[in-house]
Amino acid sequence: MAASPGWLEALQRTRRAAFGRLAALLGAGEITPAVWEDVEALLIQADLGPALAAKIRAELQSEAGRLGRVRKDELQRALRTQLLGLLSSAQEFVPSQRPSVILVVGVNGSGKTTTIAKLAQRFRTRGHSVLLAAADTFRAAAIEQLGEWAARTGVEVVHGKAQGDPGAVAHDAAQAALARAIDILLVDTAGRLHTRFNLMDELKKVHRVLGKVVAGAPHETWLVLDATGGQNALFQARAFKEAVNVTGVILAKLDGSAKGGMAFAIQADLGLPVRYVGLGEKSTDLALFDRERFVDGLLAVEGAPPGPLA
Repeated sequence: MAASPGWLEALQRTRRAAFGRLAALLGAGEITPAVWEDVEALLIQADLGPALAAKIRAELQSEAGRLGRVRKDELQRALRTQLLGLLSSAQEFVPSQRPSVILVVGVNGSGKTTTIAKLAQRFRTRGHSVLLAAADTFRAAAIEQLGEWAARTGVEVVHGKAQGDPGAVAHDAAQAALARAIDILLVDTAGRLHTRFNLMDELKKVHRVLGKVVAGAPHETWLVLDATGGQNALFQARAFKEAVNVTGVILAKLDGSAKGGMAFAIQADLGLPVRYVGLGEKSTDLALFDRERFVDGLLAVEGAPPGPLA
């Protein structure tokens, strides 16, 4: 499946900063030792991390040695194949029970609340009933912000008082979702630094409370990462995974990032799949992660038929 115009546009900063230059480098004339050094440097610049960059370089060099006299299209195809092999495409989330509870976590400023609104919009358009829990009781105007997004998407919000107990909000929302046979409960949480252990403990409490009301809840825990954060996002992902068993990642602000390579590092280092990506500001600008569209958007594969955002 080829990259659609939406993916190409969203990934242009990453492409211009690293991957487009990388594809051009491999499409040049003679491949010298200096070229291989440049290949590795560009991969590190794209935020794949030193270990993964070295691995890809070594495999490309091995492929070049195997082929002997290498045509540029062969090396470019080899790069594409390697990058695809580091990723998995996501499947659309389908609730397996009523309610299916999704806990959404992330640091301050990651785009978490906006992403929740986009998820609500996406699920509603696919025929699912959705309820939101405003368990971010600490950030100023967080409840109002979620309420505004909910009004735009036609979704109800369960909330408590500002500075109140987020566990109580999660409890009330889970009970309401259970009583109303809601398909999907999306639980917003306060943005927190992954280094603030007291706040991470509070997040664990919300996690436990949900499980006491709905069997097996939360059924998914999705970490929203700011795609512009680069390698720092990897440290965040590791901390959240250890605290609340993160099951997937949503990359917000991918359209504003030159560091899209961190998607490879997250999957390679932590085994966390990317579920959705934010490709714009509108409530509909949330796409299911598609590894082929992502890689082809990074490498600017030409001559392929366009397709809609998934």
